[in-house]
Amino acid sequence: MSKKSIIDGIKEKKGLIGEFKEFISRGNVVDLAVGVIIGSAFTAIVTSLVNDIITPLIGLILGGIDFSDLKLVIPSAIEGVKDAEICYGKFIQCVINFLLVSLVIFIVIKTMNRFMHKKEEAKEEKPAEPSEEVLLLREIRDSLKK
Repeated sequence: MSKKSIIDGIKEKKGLIGEFKEFISRGNVVDLAVGVIIGSAFTAIVTSLVNDIITPLIGLILGGIDFSDLKLVIPSAIEGVKDAEICYGKFIQCVINFLLVSLVIFIVIKTMNRFMHKKEEAKEEKPAEPSEEVLLLREIRDSLKK
């Protein structure tokens, strides 16, 4: 390997590192990272809400059903092979979890859109003040009318 190709490789790495630093320091990437972290924490909260509060309440209302234990067992025809289990109770919990997360996201976005729309309306309601040139031209026009 020649000296020139090694130096070019080092410059290229510094360029890539510099570009990466520039990319990371942009606001959008940082906002995205914060959103992902908050989203994962929120998902944990909603999962706990579904698994520990909502699903047991629904099970109690439906006669003491524990959703996490609901499954369909398909017996094995071969001796020594475990029976197949379709755990649809866990699936029901995941569906409830998804619906709650979707509902909360919908409410948050709807609220944000409402506030953004109000800001836009406030901007539109204020008529723009005429510039000094326009005021001067109006004065000239009015004086010429006399």
